[in-house]
Amino acid sequence: ETLIDLAAETLPADRAALKAADGRISDGSNRSIAYAGLTRGRKLMKSIEDAPTTPPAAWQVCGRSAEKVDGRAMVTGRHAFASDIQRPGMLHGKVLRPAAFGATLASVDLEAARSMPGVVVAHEGDFAGVAAPTGQAADKALAALRAEWNTKPQPSGRDLAALLRGRSEPGTAVSATYTVAYIAHVPLEPRAAVAEWSGGRLTVWTGTQRPFGVRAELAEAFGIPEGRIRVIVPDMGSGYGGKHTGEAAIEAARLAKAAGKPVKLVWTREEEFTWAYFRPAGVIDITAAAGPDGRLTKWEFHNYNSGASGIRTPYEVPHPVAEYHRSPSPLRQGSYRALASTANHFARESHMDDLAHAARMDPLEFRLKNLKDARLRAVLEAAAEAFGWGRTRSSAERACGIAVGTEKGGYVSTCAEVSVRGGAVTVDRIVSAFECGAILNPDHLKNQIEGAMVMGLGGALFESVEFENGRILNARLSKYRVPRFSDAPSIETVLLDRRDLPSAGAGESPLIALAPAIGNAIFQATGERRRSLPMVRQ
Repeated sequence: ETLIDLAAETLPADRAALKAADGRISDGSNRSIAYAGLTRGRKLMKSIEDAPTTPPAAWQVCGRSAEKVDGRAMVTGRHAFASDIQRPGMLHGKVLRPAAFGATLASVDLEAARSMPGVVVAHEGDFAGVAAPTGQAADKALAALRAEWNTKPQPSGRDLAALLRGRSEPGTAVSATYTVAYIAHVPLEPRAAVAEWSGGRLTVWTGTQRPFGVRAELAEAFGIPEGRIRVIVPDMGSGYGGKHTGEAAIEAARLAKAAGKPVKLVWTREEEFTWAYFRPAGVIDITAAAGPDGRLTKWEFHNYNSGASGIRTPYEVPHPVAEYHRSPSPLRQGSYRALASTANHFARESHMDDLAHAARMDPLEFRLKNLKDARLRAVLEAAAEAFGWGRTRSSAERACGIAVGTEKGGYVSTCAEVSVRGGAVTVDRIVSAFECGAILNPDHLKNQIEGAMVMGLGGALFESVEFENGRILNARLSKYRVPRFSDAPSIETVLLDRRDLPSAGAGESPLIALAPAIGNAIFQATGERRRSLPMVRQ
C-alpha cells in the first residue's frame, strides 16, 4: 500500500489503476517503476489499516508448490551455518564441564594449561575454560585442567514417576497411568557460537531460535546494556525447540573476553546430550467412562510435569476435568517440537481406544460418536478413507491403529500399520491427513508432515534419556537410539485445503497423533497396552 502511494505520486498516475507485482508498480500500460526506484534506500514507516488482500480464488502464487531457494546449497555443503563462521585471529574454545548436574567447583589447577603455547585460560567462580589456536590444542589444554567438584545425591530414572506425581495416586479401576520419558533434541548441528569484543561492544554469531532472549542473557551475564550487544543468527542446523537459550554464546563471550580475540565454541555431541535441556518427562493419570451407547460420561485428566499443551479433550463429555501439575524436575527441561501435545495426545488417544475396546466398538466409530468438531471429524474421516480403515484384518503379527488431535491451529489424524514379531515392532505404513486452513505451499507442507512422522518415530518407539545420580548415561549416538533410514515406513499425506480459513503453522502439529496411532496398532495386534513412551526400548 505504501509503495502504491509513492508510485501514484512519482509516475504520476491514478492510484486505483496501479498494481504491485514482480517487484514493480505498474498502471497496466507500459509505465512501471521498481520498488527500489521508489524507496531509494529510505526507511519508510506508515500505519495501514484494513489493507485489502487478494481473495483465494484470485491467488497466483499461494497454493502452488515452490522449490526451496537454498536447497541446492544445503545438500551440496556450500551453505554456511553457525559452526562455519570464521573471524580474523579467531581462537577455538572449550569449557570445563562439571562432574554431575548441580556440582560446584571446589578447586582447579590451571597451570599446566597456561604453560601451553598460545593457550588462554579463563576462570571465574564455577566456570573454567580454555581458548587455543586450533581445536586440537584446545582439547589438549582442557584435558590438562585438574578439577575437584562438590556433588550431592540426586534422583535417578527409576525414581522418576513417583518424583513427578508426588503423593497423588491414580484412582479407580477405570483409570490408567501413562508415562513419557525425557528425550533429547539431537539437532544436526550442536550448539555453536563465535564471540568478538571490540571497544566494549560484543558481537556474537550463534544458531538460536531466540536471538533477543540470547541478547538479554548476555547483557545480564556481563552487566552491559543490550544496546552494546549484537546477536547475529546464521542458519542453524536444526533446533526443534532446543535452541532457545544462549549457553554457548555466553561461554564463547567469556573466553573471548579473557583472550582479547574472537573465540569459536562448538559443543561436542556429548555436551549437547548432557548440558542442553530435554523434552519434559511426564506422568499422566486418566479416569474416564462411557455409557452403554458409547458416549463419554466422565473424563478426568491429570498431567504431572510434561505440560499443558493439548491437554483439553476435544471430545464431547459432561464436565471434563483437565489439570496440569508442576513438578520438581530432576533434569533441565524446555521446549520441544509440539511441546506437551505429544504426551497428552498419546495418553488421551490411547485411553480412547481402551474405552472403545471396553464398549466393543470400532475405534473410528467410537471417536466419531463422541466428536462434534467438524474440522477434526474431517481429518479423521479423510485419514481413514485414504488408509482403507476397516478393510485390513488385524492378526497377532500385523494390525492398524488410528488417532486424531489438534494443536496450534492444525488438525491431524494419523493411521499406522505395524508388524510385531518376537517383541520387535516395525511401523510399515503411515497415513496422515492434515488441515491448517489455506495451504500456501503444498510441497513444503508435505515435507513438514513427513519430517514430523520420521522424527516422531523416535519418541514413540525408542528415544529415552537415561540418567542416574546427576549424570546422563547414554550421552552419545551409539547409546541413544534415533530413527534410521531402515525405520522409515511408507508415508502418505492427505492435505485438506480450507481456503475459507486463515492459514496456521504446520511445523509441530503433524507430530501429535503418531505415537498413539502406533500404540493403538500394537494393542490391536497383541492385546497389550503400552502406556509408556518410548514403547520399545532398544
